[in-house]
Amino acid sequence: MATTNSSKREPLTPTLAVDQTSSKGPSTLAVHGGRQRNPYQSVPEPVVQAATYAFENTADLTSFMEARLWGNAGGRTEYGRYGNPTISAVEKRLAQLDGAEDAILFASGMAAITSVLIAMLPTGANLVITDDCYRRTREFCNTFLKRLGISCTVVPMGDYDALESAIQPNTRLLLSESPTNPYLRTLDMVRFSEIAKKHKIKSIIDATFATPLNIQPLAYGVDLVVHSATKYLGGHNDLLAGVVTGEAGLIVSLRNALGVLGGVSDPSNAALLLRGLKTLALRVDKQNQNGQAIAEFLEGHPSIERVWYPGLPSHPDHEIAKGQMSGFGGVVSLTVKGDLEATSRFIDALQIPLIAASFGGVESLVEQPALMSFFELSTEERLGVGISDNLVRLSLGIEDAGDLIADLDQALAQI
Repeated sequence: MATTNSSKREPLTPTLAVDQTSSKGPSTLAVHGGRQRNPYQSVPEPVVQAATYAFENTADLTSFMEARLWGNAGGRTEYGRYGNPTISAVEKRLAQLDGAEDAILFASGMAAITSVLIAMLPTGANLVITDDCYRRTREFCNTFLKRLGISCTVVPMGDYDALESAIQPNTRLLLSESPTNPYLRTLDMVRFSEIAKKHKIKSIIDATFATPLNIQPLAYGVDLVVHSATKYLGGHNDLLAGVVTGEAGLIVSLRNALGVLGGVSDPSNAALLLRGLKTLALRVDKQNQNGQAIAEFLEGHPSIERVWYPGLPSHPDHEIAKGQMSGFGGVVSLTVKGDLEATSRFIDALQIPLIAASFGGVESLVEQPALMSFFELSTEERLGVGISDNLVRLSLGIEDAGDLIADLDQALAQI
């Protein structure tokens, strides 16, 4: 895999603050960002459980339609697919957290990324993505976009010369993730966005693993940021949602596309997300601490073959991560010294982490990708995409680090 010389460059300095309108910190924004007074004066934002909205008379309707035509409807809508007050509240908060002009909420993280790609890529266009992107994203690009006459070029993560060389006259988008799943590769945002701007194309980053608390891609010149709000933003494994943040003009065009594509969230989901966001800073801070402590413990354990965590000097992108991340997250990937069965014994012996997919919640989760996310692939196919039998992904929650370390230690003794 190609390496980067980012460690020799000047420190990466964001050009935008977290909040463009004030000096409020991220925890304050997570609780109060975008807050508007409501008719009931309730402290939590009200859940407006409505799919359709009435008008007083035809004059009221005509006035609304004229205002909407000019983009001055003020949040008013006539139908739930086009907007909802509770959903608008969470969009405003997420926009402020990401340092964005606007944000749009979707029914899931996949609905967010697929809607963006469909809306922004015409037939005949080309998309360039990095090879460590989420496998369902790659599947969508290589299978579904292909049916629409849109080509996808895959380049190695961290090889910026290959990234630029892959750009064709019909390339419209560059797409990557940071950190990636499962190896937590970290992108040099400055180089990525500079390449996109040089060739006058748009750049998109999936920053789900980082959250707005650990990284601010828009501050480095990236055009759009995608989050699966199912993960850290919701934080309790009880909702599905996705969000895209960015410049107002781009978000307006995506909002219009959402009205056609239909991957909308719902008010109850938005209310759960608003509740989760209020503790985001507290949770992420604890998960950052747990991630670092557990990664350091595992790297020194004799039963561990290798650990991938951006906070470790041994990680290939450690210098990049140090320059642009304020924390390294709660996901730690590792390989144990053993085969498929030995790895399963280790996982089965764990008493605190639950065997489950996903990450970012308050509960620690663990998965053996060979038996979960990539179960349908043959051994050869899995190895071809870098998924070995002894790979484990730990998604750390907010439990005490000492308890998690003790649990890992006793489970490793079972190998």
